[in-house]
Amino acid sequence: MRYAILLPEIGANSCDRVVRRLRRRNEGLGVTALRSRREAPLTSVLVLSHKEVERLLDMPGCMETMERALVALARGEFHLPLRQVVRPPGESSFFGLMPTYRAGSRPLYGLKTNAVFPSNPAQGLDRHQGSVILYDGTTGEVAAIMNATPITAIRTAAVSGVATRALARKDARELAIVGAGYQAQAHVAAMLQARQFERIRIASRTYDSARLLAAELPLASAVETAEEAVRGADVVCTVTSSVEPVVFGEWLEPGAHVNAVGACFPHTRELDGGAVARASLVVDRRESAEHEAGDYLLALQEGAITAGHIKAELGEVLAGTAPGRTAEDEITVFESLGLAVEDLAAAEYLERRARETGAGTTVEF
Repeated sequence: MRYAILLPEIGANSCDRVVRRLRRRNEGLGVTALRSRREAPLTSVLVLSHKEVERLLDMPGCMETMERALVALARGEFHLPLRQVVRPPGESSFFGLMPTYRAGSRPLYGLKTNAVFPSNPAQGLDRHQGSVILYDGTTGEVAAIMNATPITAIRTAAVSGVATRALARKDARELAIVGAGYQAQAHVAAMLQARQFERIRIASRTYDSARLLAAELPLASAVETAEEAVRGADVVCTVTSSVEPVVFGEWLEPGAHVNAVGACFPHTRELDGGAVARASLVVDRRESAEHEAGDYLLALQEGAITAGHIKAELGEVLAGTAPGRTAEDEITVFESLGLAVEDLAAAEYLERRARETGAGTTVEF
């Protein structure tokens, strides 16, 4: 608090004496404490850029990390609130907050901030911009700040890879990718870790996008329509920003597995009600799916399924507390919304890799 002090007209010597008295009083009112706070040790914070995250977050290691995190979630080791979304009136962009907390031998808070700008691709930018921040769970100090865009792409694909390894048939050889954006390429890498695919078909909203992506990938070819890609496929990954179905139930082969990735809001969907109804539905988290998954919620509203249609969480399947695939002709769908526990686990893995390799920048915070 500051005070206005009115001094009478006094001589210079008297004024000097008043100023000295004020200084002595201020020292007694907390200046010493302020000085001690300034001299407190600074926090060292690891900062990882987009390129550094891409280089350090390898797909095999990320898949193992995601599997452990999902099992830990199923065992109750994380506190995970629903994501919060800020949508300013009249704006096409929005801002998401995804917090979580993990107890244990090294307690951590994690927060992903995610700004979504639908017009970004026209400027050569990813639709998703943001950061993943790790906080020490005992002091609250910031431990690391990382670019969220590659973390989101790689950990999302890694979770789909884990789901494919757990739910797809062992003999799966035909892969369909619907969508040709940033997630598509990461998903091909994850699928090739999960199964020995022999053919990959890619479909996108525009054939040129599918063709350009297919040209970069071994075993891949572009097709004109999503139906061409999906029919005959053993595994299907939908990685689009569509708000309407891009895959229909009648296209799915008996025994197919689907990773539904792109629809993360109650009003958006990639699968029609028939696809969801035909499948055993596994989700990353029940509470999240019941509040946010348009593929599930819209099928429920249409009457295609009933409220008990969710078979299990993926972490429960991985932990052995719930069944996964039970028959060769069973169709399975993994509904992937993306969870803050995945971001925390990926960031902690990146932190360790950075320390081991000397990557990243450490700043005093």
